[in-house]
Amino acid sequence: MVDGQLRPNRITEPRLLTVMGALPREDFLPPGLLARAYVDEDVRLPGGRALMEPMIIARLIQLLALRPGDRVLVAGAGTGYAAAILAGLGGRVTAVEADAGLLAIARPALAAHTAPGAVTLVEAPPAGGHPAAAPFDAILIEGAIPALPDALVAQLAEGGRLAAILAGGAPRTRAVLGRRVGAGFGTVDAFDCATLPLPGFATRPSFVF
Repeated sequence: MVDGQLRPNRITEPRLLTVMGALPREDFLPPGLLARAYVDEDVRLPGGRALMEPMIIARLIQLLALRPGDRVLVAGAGTGYAAAILAGLGGRVTAVEADAGLLAIARPALAAHTAPGAVTLVEAPPAGGHPAAAPFDAILIEGAIPALPDALVAQLAEGGRLAAILAGGAPRTRAVLGRRVGAGFGTVDAFDCATLPLPGFATRPSFVF
């Protein structure tokens, strides 16, 4: 996966390559899908969700330029794979997920592959984030959404970064990187990509310009 999918697709952060090379992706899938753990496409999960393909999740995480000790929010954490990667990079991760079935996979996988206390799982709608743990230095939205919700942007710290995939109101689906500077927030397009929609996000435009 590292040599065949990540390095050829502009994943250059050495720590990220090391963490993803050591983390068993199959442990974050239901038993019937283990054979698809390392395919270079999304792995569809029960409930219409997906484990995002390795290259896309790696590029999104690389955009966040994570520093050890950063407070990180994962919105729509699914089975916990991205949360585990972010914890491996030294992040203090809050992972928000509403699907009880996916959380049942995430709990043992994260317990096995992250340090105690490195990831806090929260069962809640991902579009609301987790204000009790804010502000966050980095936010990852794990799935395609139509627009960035105010509630998540408001939980960014000064200088905080947000990586997401936007699929609404544009001719193409693209990853974006957002950053809070003072009272302002702006986004830039990062790369074209596609993944399944993340349920529970409104279509109202917000903070995208």
